[in-house]
Amino acid sequence: MSLASTLPDFPWDTLAGAKATANAHPGGIVDLSVGTPVDPTPGIGRTALLSAADSPGYPLTSGTAALRDAMAGYLLRRWGAEQVAPADTLPVIGTKELVAWLPTLLGLGPSDVVVIPTMAYPTYAVGASIARCQMVEADDLSSLGDLRPALVWLNSPSNPTGEILPAEVLAERVRWARERGAVVASDECYGEFGWDAEPVSVLHPSINAGSNENLLAVHSLSKRSNLAGYRAGFIAGDSALVADLLAVRKHAGMIVPRPVQEAMIALLGDQQHVEQQRSRYLHRRSRLRPALEARGFSIEHSEGSLYLWATRGEDCRSSVAFLAELGILVAPGDFYGSAAHQFIRVALTATDERVDAAVERLLA
Repeated sequence: MSLASTLPDFPWDTLAGAKATANAHPGGIVDLSVGTPVDPTPGIGRTALLSAADSPGYPLTSGTAALRDAMAGYLLRRWGAEQVAPADTLPVIGTKELVAWLPTLLGLGPSDVVVIPTMAYPTYAVGASIARCQMVEADDLSSLGDLRPALVWLNSPSNPTGEILPAEVLAERVRWARERGAVVASDECYGEFGWDAEPVSVLHPSINAGSNENLLAVHSLSKRSNLAGYRAGFIAGDSALVADLLAVRKHAGMIVPRPVQEAMIALLGDQQHVEQQRSRYLHRRSRLRPALEARGFSIEHSEGSLYLWATRGEDCRSSVAFLAELGILVAPGDFYGSAAHQFIRVALTATDERVDAAVERLLA
């Protein structure tokens, strides 16, 4: 059996019909389906990239010393991660790559169980499939009884729902997983975008009791710094786990290009551009939410991240078709698990002009 045959169909291909309908709208499509940044990459990142354009040699898989300092410094300043040393960080070629390969990089296989949320980023399941692991969907980990998983994924703020887990819930899930010897991988890529609640990292002492044992936090510059095209992210946490990941990635040639590393250093050291981007997304959110509600959608969770998690109590594909007739393309909830079949995910990642067009059509 080929590896490809074990994977689901690529979900975005199923939106071709709705996309064609939306494209046919006289005012053009408003694509709110994919969370891809549309605003400019900050100038300090572009300048740093260009300054390192003459990079004839192979870069280090571990990243430069300056980059590891920058990653650890950012985690301390922004997330209170007091126990993360520079050696406990590792740059990755965009976090989707890391998510998809993490079970394999950890040496997991058919006898191992990976736990993912019931409504989740599809790549968690893809990673389990690539490693041929068993997969269990659960939010309340205590419901799993005596199960001893090898890997537990947490995601706060969530993609797709935007839910921000309270600190006490995160701490309890970390405790539960540790008692069973599981690695906890916390996807914190949307952490800079908390709207109705403040996200907390698993690397904060209030969550991990002052130890990073068995913990890995995943961070991305794609959303916070409009750097999706650079493929720039990193992982940090348990010293031994990070060292093991580094050793495997060296052999596999998983290396972030040196110019991208320089851009990461510049952008991780600057919070002003993040605040500017937060303001853009908050403005778009304040426009889209009431417009969707005016059309009969209710918004659930959505305390953070770059999405509105919306429902009209109908099958998600009916909601997708309804909005496509208005020239608005959104993501169906069935991309994110069977528990999400009545929801749609509406991204805030469109220009102000396109968001205004969507609002005008929704309110017409």
